[in-house]
Amino acid sequence: MPEGDTIFRAARALNQVLAGRTVTGFTSVFPHLTRVDHHTPLAGQTVERVEAIGKHLLIWFSGGLVLRTHMRMSGSWHIYRPGERWQRPRHQMRILVETAEMHAVAFEVPVAELVTPDVLERSGVIDRLGPDLLAEPFDAREAAARISAGGDRAIADALLDQSAIAGIGNIYKSEALFAARVNPFALVSTLQPQQIARTVEMAVRLMRAAALGGRAPRRVYDRAGEPCRRCGTEILVRTQGPHARRTYWCARCQE
Repeated sequence: MPEGDTIFRAARALNQVLAGRTVTGFTSVFPHLTRVDHHTPLAGQTVERVEAIGKHLLIWFSGGLVLRTHMRMSGSWHIYRPGERWQRPRHQMRILVETAEMHAVAFEVPVAELVTPDVLERSGVIDRLGPDLLAEPFDAREAAARISAGGDRAIADALLDQSAIAGIGNIYKSEALFAARVNPFALVSTLQPQQIARTVEMAVRLMRAAALGGRAPRRVYDRAGEPCRRCGTEILVRTQGPHARRTYWCARCQE
């Protein structure tokens, strides 16, 4: 599943080519996005901005509508010049936003809605999110407090709760805990406040490094069976939590 840094980069790229441009065409396989019963047609409107909030990507239009998409496991946004060959098959297209200069294509995006800002606010989808790791400013104390409230959960599961801290996924869950030397299976209630704060700090540092153009080094994620780059112990992997997400860790560094 794309994590917050991937959504951040996608929104930044889309904003660079779409913001201030006039929409010349809007196509979608989702009927609820293209019906005209209560939606103002998007063609002729201007894209005001594109932003990421947690794992949600929002495109704001001048006519008072917002397109919200969530990538889930396989969705992605691509940018093409008119007439340029797409890198993915057309049957995977879910949304196409056209301007004279660029086309933005959402492939296999499973969640999409076109709503007014008021409806978006009332839905609580965005308001329920915890502090966004990539937001400026980022409220680290609030994030740590929300994580601490899940005392009967393993810290790795608590980090994936988007209502506690928004944007983090399986990769940065494992990497932040390794960097902070915290056992992913420890219950939140057994951890010291400084351990939780350190984990949040590492998550912010790693994700921002990736979001701002680099790529955060992977010390444990997807390295099961390989030696730990810190101590040489074999990296382990185990499914964890209600959705059986994979957790990678070093038993020695994170005991």
